[in-house]
Amino acid sequence: MAGWVDVTADAVGRARSACAELRWHEAYRRRWREVRAEAGLRAAHASAALEGARLPLELVRSLATGGTALGHTDASARSDTDASARGGTGGPAREAGAEAVLVGALRGASFVDALVPDLGAQQAAALPPLPQLLARAHTLVGAGWLPVEQLGRLRTDEPALDQRGLGRAPTGREVAARVDLLARTIATTQAPALVVAALVHAEVLAVRPFVAGNGLVARAVARALATTGGLDPTGSVLPEVVWAAAPQQYVAAVAGYATGEPQRVAAWFGTYADAVVAGAAQARQVADAVLAGRLTPPQ
Repeated sequence: MAGWVDVTADAVGRARSACAELRWHEAYRRRWREVRAEAGLRAAHASAALEGARLPLELVRSLATGGTALGHTDASARSDTDASARGGTGGPAREAGAEAVLVGALRGASFVDALVPDLGAQQAAALPPLPQLLARAHTLVGAGWLPVEQLGRLRTDEPALDQRGLGRAPTGREVAARVDLLARTIATTQAPALVVAALVHAEVLAVRPFVAGNGLVARAVARALATTGGLDPTGSVLPEVVWAAAPQQYVAAVAGYATGEPQRVAAWFGTYADAVVAGAAQARQVADAVLAGRLTPPQ
C-alpha cells in the first residue's frame, strides 16, 4: 500500500487542499448541520442514480421526511431498465423499482450521519471493524428490496447481480478472503484518508461481497471513512454528484482498478481525488444556498 501512497501524493494534496478551503466557508460556522443534511440528501440522490434509480431531488426530500414518490409519472420518476448500458453501475433498480433503491440510499446516508463526528469535535469517531461496517450498511440499504436472508451476508456461491460492467466478481471463499484482507489492511494502515476511502470504495465494487446493493454500500462507507478520517470534516463534500454526472467515466475508472494493473490502480486514486475536488465545489454551492436561504423546503 505504501507504493500507492507515493504515486498518489499529488492527488492526496489536491483533495486535502480543496476540503480544507471548504471548511472556512461562512456557512460552516453556525449552520453546518443544515449543509451536511442537504449534502447527505444529494449524496443519496446521486448514489441511487448510479444504480439506475433516478428521481427528482424534490422527491428525495419528500422521501426523507416520510413522504412518497409513488404516483409520479414515468418521466419524472423511473427505474432505468438498463443502467449498465447507460454507464451506471446498474442492476438493483431493474427489479426493485426506483423508489425502493432510493429509500435504501437514504438509509445509507442516515447511517453515515450517525457515524461521523460533529464538525469541530475534539475526538475522532471510531468506526466499527470494516466487516461489521459493511454488513450494517448493507442491511440498511437493502432492506425492503432485497430478500431478508441476503441482508448483511457475504456471498458464497451466489453470483453478484450488480456492477456487471466491472468484470468477473470473485466467488466462494475468495469473497470472504478479500474482505478479510481489506479489513486487516484498513485496520493497520497509516495511509491518508483519501487513499483509505478510495481503496475501500473500489474494493467493494470489485469484489461485490453482497448479491446486490454493493454500489450503495461502497459509496456510503467511503463517505464515512472520508469524514471520520479527517479528509472531509464537514461531511458535505459530494463526489457522488460528480460520478453521477459522468457514470461511464466512473465505471471505467473502477474497472481499471479491478484489473490490478499498477498504473490503473494509481489512476483510480487520481480519479477519486478529482471527484473530491469537484465535490468540494458542489458542497460550496450547497453552503452558499444555505446562507442565502435558497434550499427548496421539504414538501
